[in-house]
Amino acid sequence: DSGTFLGLGTVTGSVAIHIAFSLQRLYYVKEAHGIVVTDVAFVPESRPGRELLGGHEAALLSVAVDSRCKLHLLPSRRSLPVWLLLLLCAGLIVATILLLQLAFPGFL
Repeated sequence: DSGTFLGLGTVTGSVAIHIAFSLQRLYYVKEAHGIVVTDVAFVPESRPGRELLGGHEAALLSVAVDSRCKLHLLPSRRSLPVWLLLLLCAGLIVATILLLQLAFPGFL
């Protein structure tokens, strides 16, 4: 719906979810269906769709020739806040300078 993810169903019955702009695979189920996946569709980002998602980032429905429909939920990815990343980088720089000062007393 939003163009963030790409859903894929294969001839062998496998289902995958990729990031659309980088094609990095986030989710993969080998042989989720017994035979060819004929259709995949993401759950819309409407109010009922968000209720179905719960705490997950995306949901993909897959349908196969075996007349089964399966729901695949993509768990939310965890990430570090930018401020924490900057703080860690600053700490690493300070620690490097202190170690260089200890190793080479006339460094600074």
